[in-house]
Amino acid sequence: MYPILFKIFGFEIRAYGVMIAIAAIAGTILGAREAKRRGLNPDLVYDFVFYAILAAIIGSRIYYVLFFDPAYFIKNPLEMFAIWKGGLAIHGGLIAGLLTAIWFTKKHKLSFWFFTDTVTPSVILGQAIGRGACTLNGCSYGKSTNLPWAITFTNPDAAAPLGIPLHPTQLYELILDLAIFAMVFLLRKKIKFNGQLFLIYGMAYGIARFIVEGFRGDQLTIGGYISTAQTISIVIFIISLMLYLYLKKGGAPVSPKGGLKKKKVTAH
Repeated sequence: MYPILFKIFGFEIRAYGVMIAIAAIAGTILGAREAKRRGLNPDLVYDFVFYAILAAIIGSRIYYVLFFDPAYFIKNPLEMFAIWKGGLAIHGGLIAGLLTAIWFTKKHKLSFWFFTDTVTPSVILGQAIGRGACTLNGCSYGKSTNLPWAITFTNPDAAAPLGIPLHPTQLYELILDLAIFAMVFLLRKKIKFNGQLFLIYGMAYGIARFIVEGFRGDQLTIGGYISTAQTISIVIFIISLMLYLYLKKGGAPVSPKGGLKKKKVTAH
């Protein structure tokens, strides 16, 4: 593929960085529009995106460094900061983004579940575009295969093994992410309780990622049978399902007035 789009004045413009920037812009625009539709100040989304992107980059990089090839980064510590070459693990980014959302909603006295429902379409859209970045860069590559739709990387700058037909796992997940995006986008006006859309996304993504991991060629396995990412995907699915059933049983309706927390009224 094309890890380096072009060079200008000696600087490399890498496809990974460009696509991640596009993902951030697209997600922000969609999130602001969704916030306005739901009665939430769009400026809150702009503020959140700044913190969330920073946290997600740091979290996804830390996850990648710790779980993919720690020995390499111990020998080459400066490479830990070379994120423009790829190497951002989505699970680490999601965890960091979730923690940021908890902090942000508490700071602004917003309903956490209302807010996460608002930004859910943006998150999965950004993930889909991010898999486009992986396709161009060659990271998150698949196992070798003889299937007719296999992709073979020949660019020496690609992160994938060269000259070997591989499962296009980046495209597998891109397609599944777009399917999840279409689902949550269509359901966003039909949710019955706060958190419903976000938890549907959590369950759907947990299933999708578990499936795609079975074709990945760069995963770490636990006991040689199941990958670390598959294990985390199972945990995400179970927690999302449990919270979904709990919130559904509670019957809390979608928050009015932009998801502002109701003030407690003290009787005198």
